[in-house]
Amino acid sequence: MSKKRKTYDHVFPNIEEWPIYKLSEDRRNFIEELVDFTLNRFAERPTGDLTDIISKTIYKERIRMKEAPWKVDPPNEKQFWRKIRKQLLDFSLDKSEEEARKNNEELLRLIIHRYSEEIVGTFKIKTFLFARRFLTLFFNRLLNTAAGRNLHRFWGTRLRLEDRLLVKGQVEQVRALMKKGTVVIVPTHFSNLDSILIGYALDAFVGLPSFSYGAGLNLYNTGYTAYFMNRLGAYRVDRRKKNHIYLETLKAMSNLSLQRGVNSLFFPGGTRSRAGALEKQLKLGLLGTVVEAQRANYKKGDNTKIFVVPLILSYHFVLEAQFLIEQHLKRIGKERYIKSKDNFYSLRSILKYAWNFFSETNEIILSFGQPLDVLGNHVDSEGNSYDQYGNPIQLEEYFFTSGQVKTNLQREAEYTKRLSSEIVERYHKDNIVLSSHLVAFSAFEILKRENTKLDLYGLLRLPTDEYIFSKEQLAWVISQIREKLFEMEKVGDIKLSDKIHADIEDLIQDGVERLGTYHLSKPLKFNKKGAIISDSFKVLYFYRNRLENYGLDQYVNLKKDLPIITENLI
Repeated sequence: MSKKRKTYDHVFPNIEEWPIYKLSEDRRNFIEELVDFTLNRFAERPTGDLTDIISKTIYKERIRMKEAPWKVDPPNEKQFWRKIRKQLLDFSLDKSEEEARKNNEELLRLIIHRYSEEIVGTFKIKTFLFARRFLTLFFNRLLNTAAGRNLHRFWGTRLRLEDRLLVKGQVEQVRALMKKGTVVIVPTHFSNLDSILIGYALDAFVGLPSFSYGAGLNLYNTGYTAYFMNRLGAYRVDRRKKNHIYLETLKAMSNLSLQRGVNSLFFPGGTRSRAGALEKQLKLGLLGTVVEAQRANYKKGDNTKIFVVPLILSYHFVLEAQFLIEQHLKRIGKERYIKSKDNFYSLRSILKYAWNFFSETNEIILSFGQPLDVLGNHVDSEGNSYDQYGNPIQLEEYFFTSGQVKTNLQREAEYTKRLSSEIVERYHKDNIVLSSHLVAFSAFEILKRENTKLDLYGLLRLPTDEYIFSKEQLAWVISQIREKLFEMEKVGDIKLSDKIHADIEDLIQDGVERLGTYHLSKPLKFNKKGAIISDSFKVLYFYRNRLENYGLDQYVNLKKDLPIITENLI
């Protein structure tokens, strides 16, 4: 039986002390504060600009209602926007400056209030406790039913979720920082399974209070999903709404909740990684609210610091891989790809995914990276900030103008870019490489070098049923890449799972068996004669990309004079 892994008591065992609960209990006042705050963001704009912003919002909302209606939309949507349009025409156009401005501010307040009511969620203790019990029972039942299905692997063994959902990295430091200030967790994003697993792990294994997190409004289209989402602290994000008023309201909600000390979790990449690679560029909208909230705290005399914690998820396989890589290729490529339907956002499909994942004995690793302050400086367990040379710094001074904390949005925009760059760097340094990542990368590099005249799209069109990956060649390529990975690990530029240090033959066996377990078209597999083949070079490319951005391909050279692999192995 494996050694029991460490789990932690809750940092704040009394749920009524959790900031997210306190915010929910004060929801009405928070919404009024949110409306006033967002309205003030528009206050300095000329009257004509406000008229234009409201007009564009009405136009975009009418298109949304016509082209992308959802069941979750309020039944009076059309009436509301018809009323707003009429009032804009009657009282803002061809009116005096004073009349038009007064009417515009009234319309803005109505629109912002409607968006605020939609965005701000609630947190119910009873629902949270039920969800905690349900997920614990579900995962434990899932694992041990899987054990019963695989008696030859697990005879006499009772499986635990902590043996499959592995939490590593700066856990102790994150727990300590939770007592020092407000924590914002910024994970990588590969699957719709991410949110449910992160939320469960933070509560059950790390002992942290619930985080505020954004949930796509599409998840509220089904009753049972909406019931839980509405009561577990999620704020609703409608990605159909691209208008300026909605986006400002969403950012204001993030800013104000952070000022109230509500711990937050959001995916700064904005969406699942279509290519399968770690994020290189982040969305700056919500990250910018973290910087603004820190300045606002200092400005009102509150020294509470906000800490940003990168979280890197490592999967052996991603349920949506084929859909995601086709989306990526369609966006960047010259070839036309048939768009697959994304069926992996419902609660039912996510739970089915969890079953398939854990029943095949795969693990998921959550790696907590180096905690940062809002400027991207490293912080210690006491919350002290240090510059790149290890010198302690006073963060508040970075918001000074003439010796006082002042709002300077241009300066803060540069701070946000700096924070974004540091998060991306930590993603790559605190990433834990799995056997499947290394095997997929090595196999695709062989495919490239054996077909040097073909571009990416030519490679992906090659017939898979005529190609065999030489085990000797694969071992040779892996040995070259692994040597570089060992060097990088020594200087802290990457992290490696235990299997990467294993015998290469065992590493290949493990990587191929785990790679793409759920997929009908396997990126790699052993055929009946023991040869390594692929059912899908596109899906193999998705998994290969996990080690993109490290420059590892420059260390690959094929071994020459290998015997020709004959067709009788196919």
